[in-house]
Amino acid sequence: MVRQSVTLLVIAFLLPITAGQAQSLPWPERNGPTGDGHAAAEEARGLPAEWDEATGHNIAWRLPLIGEGHSTPVIGNGQAWFTAATRDGTQQFVYAVDTASGRVLHRKLQFENEDPEPLGNIINTYASPTCVLEPDAVYVHFGSYGTARLDPETAETVWQRRDIECSHYRGPGSSPVLLDDLLILTFDGVDYQFLKALDKRTGETVWRTERTTDFRDLEPDGTPRAEGDYRKAYSTPGLVQVGDRWQVVSVGARAAFGYDARTGEEIWTIEHSDYNAAIRPLFLHPLAILNTGSRGASLLGLRLDETTRGNVTDSHIEWERPRGNGSLPTPVLVDDRLYQVTDQGVLHCLNAWTGEEVFSARLPGNYTASPIFAQGLIYFFNERGQTTVIRASDHFQVVARNEIADGVRASPSVAGGALYLRSFQSLYKIAETSQ
Repeated sequence: MVRQSVTLLVIAFLLPITAGQAQSLPWPERNGPTGDGHAAAEEARGLPAEWDEATGHNIAWRLPLIGEGHSTPVIGNGQAWFTAATRDGTQQFVYAVDTASGRVLHRKLQFENEDPEPLGNIINTYASPTCVLEPDAVYVHFGSYGTARLDPETAETVWQRRDIECSHYRGPGSSPVLLDDLLILTFDGVDYQFLKALDKRTGETVWRTERTTDFRDLEPDGTPRAEGDYRKAYSTPGLVQVGDRWQVVSVGARAAFGYDARTGEEIWTIEHSDYNAAIRPLFLHPLAILNTGSRGASLLGLRLDETTRGNVTDSHIEWERPRGNGSLPTPVLVDDRLYQVTDQGVLHCLNAWTGEEVFSARLPGNYTASPIFAQGLIYFFNERGQTTVIRASDHFQVVARNEIADGVRASPSVAGGALYLRSFQSLYKIAETSQ
């Protein structure tokens, strides 16, 4: 691959999406109001950096949950929405919780599945994709098991689709994204790999685009190696405006793509050697920062402008970091510094223009949940329920360490000066209290 030095010349107007028309809500989708893990300043005001479950300090409430799930709570209109499922996947539920009191407003059985695919791993669940919230709609998604639009006042189903099929093999993981009237879904199974856009008002298909990836994984008899494992991915796409077009930037197994968000047309692709991609793209004009997957994942800085067309593997990758990258938590980008934690707890602060390391440090535990940025601080959540809060700077500065009684794999959300943290068994509201 050809590697070129990063140019700071503004080649094309490039702007990340702010969660479609739901941008006025505190936390409308998986990675917040701007799709990058940043809490809005007005919503983060007063957010505590310290809490203590043993004494109740800054624990506003804790709600025990029924069922499993790693979906992030989406927040708006005084409600938190998220999904859960039975361990065997035969039942999938939608929760709505009053954010002031922690009272359950709805716990709706949305889908029943007679014979769901076994998950085949200990990390995933049958309720891992995150909902998307608008003032007048909640879009829930369980991968191939079903997608629906609900009325946020009644939780009644407005429409649903159960006919979009793929074999997830190890469970669904990609969350939907919203652009104007389009709900965009990602399916990277072992048998089919495609993106599909639905009309958010009716649920009808607007476009479907198949991946054009050369997976390079066939046995001599033509069957995929490892039962198709090398074709899977779990990534949620990024939405960005390049020139006069909105693009869907999506990382799949063995390749990443840019699609026209309105039509599904493939605009560009790059090849890579990994699979199980799960980390969402981030954007720093004119770069798209991509993580390629879980098998020795690479981190790439892709120049994204109006010249980025066709196969740009050898022409538009400005830098590559081939080792020391995470595969599950989406990093946070603060100014031109990228803060990423590996699954095993090594924190790397990188120069996002070049991929060069600014500092590294060890955090306790293992990591699945994505960190968040709020009020100059970055919060990292490990699988033991421990949170490390650092200052966003060029040096490793720990502000606080906290712990709850249960593990965390779901990414958190922020609204109204409170942190909503979903553990394996409970939902916590962490906010300033008098204790």
